[in-house]
Amino acid sequence: MTKKGNRAGGNQPVVLDQLDLFVTLPGDIPTHDEQEMMERPFFSLSKQRRSEPIDYSVQNGTATITVNVTAPAEIGIATIWDCDILIWAVSQLRAAKAAGQPTTPHFHVPLYELLRGIDRPTGGDEYRRIVEALERLSATLIRTNIRQGKKKRPEGFHWIERYSAPTDDLGRSTGVEFTISDWLYEGVLTDRLVLGIDRAYFKLTGGIERWLYRVVRKHGGHQAGGWAFTMKQLHHKSGSTQRLADFAKELRRAVERQRLPGYWLELVRNSEGEEVLNFTERCQLSTDHPGFQFKRLPRPPMGFPAD
Repeated sequence: MTKKGNRAGGNQPVVLDQLDLFVTLPGDIPTHDEQEMMERPFFSLSKQRRSEPIDYSVQNGTATITVNVTAPAEIGIATIWDCDILIWAVSQLRAAKAAGQPTTPHFHVPLYELLRGIDRPTGGDEYRRIVEALERLSATLIRTNIRQGKKKRPEGFHWIERYSAPTDDLGRSTGVEFTISDWLYEGVLTDRLVLGIDRAYFKLTGGIERWLYRVVRKHGGHQAGGWAFTMKQLHHKSGSTQRLADFAKELRRAVERQRLPGYWLELVRNSEGEEVLNFTERCQLSTDHPGFQFKRLPRPPMGFPAD
């Protein structure tokens, strides 16, 4: 079938074979994220339009990992809230694969179901916000050497290769269609680079809090001893345009609020006097600790390794 969709270059036809569309799974399914999206600075942490590129590199053993993110100035880089759509897609693919059902990178979903899946209101301006998010995800270009194997040059891709959000004669949504990048699709299905995340993540309102939860979940995992990063390391990992001092203030407020689901945060100083964030899964704390909670993440379905 052929529908009209938007890309950074304007309107162009979107052609999807009906038989190739992913059949979304009904009901509540476990929420999962893609590990590389969680660890590296792929998204803007601000709701203000960001046109400044994200240019990140870090040494990993003998290799240098690079991420470069750009978008047209009039559209802006995809935000961490836009990423909710990708998290929903990852969750659907992971659940389908675990259940032995066929998968495809081409999605068709009723708007109501998508909004419900990412814990958004189902009325008001949500249709417009979803379309704007799809546009940013489609316009954002990522160049990275993550998972490049023996290739000598970074890969370039858009989070969403095409999308369509048609309406009926009364302006009501008739569903949303989009195609995720092969890079993301293969990361979920071929490399199984997924982790379960707490659905309460969608309730986090701050960009830094959302980014921090994903970093903490990726690195802290279920280790009894937790994990730690210096403030400078976190600032670098975030790709934030804020000065280190301003970033540190926001992160300190996140520690004070302790709203990250499943994890306890603590700021300390190391032997060099640097500010360090320690984070520990709450169920790993002693039972008399004020932050102790029983484990909340769901058990993984069969077919994938444990999270």
